[in-house]
Amino acid sequence: MASRKLAYMARYSPLCNALLMLGLCSPLAAETLGPGSLAPDFRLRDAEGAERALADFRGKWLVLYFYPKDDTPGCTTEACAFRDELEIIHQLDAQVVGVSVDDAESHRAFIAKYGLPFPLLSDPDGEVAARYGARGGLLGFVFARRHTFLIDPDGVIRRIWREVRPKDHAQEVIAALRDPR
Repeated sequence: MASRKLAYMARYSPLCNALLMLGLCSPLAAETLGPGSLAPDFRLRDAEGAERALADFRGKWLVLYFYPKDDTPGCTTEACAFRDELEIIHQLDAQVVGVSVDDAESHRAFIAKYGLPFPLLSDPDGEVAARYGARGGLLGFVFARRHTFLIDPDGVIRRIWREVRPKDHAQEVIAALRDPR
C-alpha cells in the first residue's frame, strides 16, 4: 500500500505533494472510494452523546455530509438547506446526517440555534472523515472537508460530491435521490 501511495504522489507536482503532507487531501481514500464501494463503517457520538454507527442507518438512503465547522457561513447555509428540504428528503426514503470535528457541545448549540432536526456527529480526530477522503488539515488543525456521500439502503455509496456549493447542495441531493442510477 505504501508503494501505491508513493506512486500516486510521484504523479503530482511539488505543490500537490505539499498539500498531501499538510493533510489537505487524502490520496488513497479519494483514489479507492467511489460509487459502488461499500461505505466505510463508523461509530461516532451525536450531540447528545449517543453512539451512532453506519449500521443504524441501514434500510434507508443516507445523505452523509461532512462539513468544516459548526455555525460558520457556508456550513450554516448547507445545514439550513438540508433542514428546509428535509420533508422532501424523508419522502424519498432518506435520512440526513452531518459530520464534523466539532464536539458535542458545539453541535448542541448549532442544532438549537438553527432548529436542525437531524443528527450531527462528532469526529474529533477526523478519523472517519479520513476514511471517506474528507479530512483536511492546515498547520496542525484538522477539519472535515465539505463532501457528501449518498449511501443506498444496503450501505453502498451511489454518489459522491467533492465540490459542494452549500446554497444549492440540498437540491442536488434531492435530484440524485429521485434518480439514483
